Amino acid sequence: MTGLPIPPLVDHHCHGVARAGLSAQAFESFLTESDAPAAPGTSFFDTQPGFAVRRWCAPLLDLEPHCPPEAYLARRAELGPAEATRRLLGSCGISDFLVDTGLPGDLTSPQELAAAGDAACHEIIRLEHLAERIADGADSPAAFLDALGDAVRDGARTAAGFKSVVAYRYGLDFEPGPPRPAEVRTAADRWLTARTPGTRLAEPALLRHLLWSAAETGAPLQLHTGFGDPDLRLDRCDPLLLTDFARAVRPTGCTLVLLHCYPYHRGAGYLAHAFPHVYADMGLALTHTGARAGAVLAEMLELAPFGKLLFSTDAYGLPELYVVGAELFRQALGRLLTGWVEEGAWSAGDAERVAALVAADNARRVYGLGPAKATSSDPAAPPAPLSSFG
Repeated sequence: MTGLPIPPLVDHHCHGVARAGLSAQAFESFLTESDAPAAPGTSFFDTQPGFAVRRWCAPLLDLEPHCPPEAYLARRAELGPAEATRRLLGSCGISDFLVDTGLPGDLTSPQELAAAGDAACHEIIRLEHLAERIADGADSPAAFLDALGDAVRDGARTAAGFKSVVAYRYGLDFEPGPPRPAEVRTAADRWLTARTPGTRLAEPALLRHLLWSAAETGAPLQLHTGFGDPDLRLDRCDPLLLTDFARAVRPTGCTLVLLHCYPYHRGAGYLAHAFPHVYADMGLALTHTGARAGAVLAEMLELAPFGKLLFSTDAYGLPELYVVGAELFRQALGRLLTGWVEEGAWSAGDAERVAALVAADNARRVYGLGPAKATSSDPAAPPAPLSSFG
């Protein structure tokens, strides 16, 4: 097999990038999930994502691979944030961005992201952010719940899907069934009475109400699982804790998409194997495992059906993270499947078909997306892949 063609990617879970220029410290903060300083004598460039940025992004800014961090940041500042973003997003080979718009900060909109990357964009509505925004203007619990219900139903018609961070706000060990209406009203009254504008939603009954409200629309529902920043308890983010919820929510017709999953990715693969409406991705995990991304992806492919895995970057703040996420995925998948073909375990045709499923086709099916947007340089051809594999 002389090369594994991997089609343009559908990034089914990502975020905007910073519009303004970044200091070295601000740039490095996006290379880690930690909220603590780097170890003495090091920086957050001394991580798998940091090394990957220097390897894959430096050439896109006219630098040598593995150039010193100082040289990279200086060149980035020289180009300016708009030009750096254009170069990086334009080179990552992503045809569709499904953008979670619920993070704070001066970040690009889905439309700005798509314009910079010459791609299509679709919104993913973060449920907790939606509830908090509505609560800021609600004058009673009843008005809040009515407006929330309307917003979720409207969102199901206009957005590609929903996202929940219940893993951060409570944990995945929540009661699996829908809360009773009286329980929801009591929780709404308690939360609205105690909160001030900007207060985060952490009422368990309201979090469950959001999950079930979204599920009952039948739209795809993304759930953060596994690895994240210190705001969560990792032991309460094991996707296997969602087993009873997955079983309970199945009659709604909602597709559950487990995000990130690491280090519980094998358990997520089991859930995708066991439940027809459960899917999983490896976003964030591949970026943060870097040169070991192939090992993580291989473990995801052990048990999960090949039609149940999706690609994402979970890129946030830095356009570099789109490049890194896409390149590490292509490298890992290409080498892995090529190896299986060379061993005689798979045929070349099967490897190409599975690569297309995981790269884009599964996401297009789950989210009901149209065909890939043609590039402006060649309307008849898809974007060229970043890499080929021998």
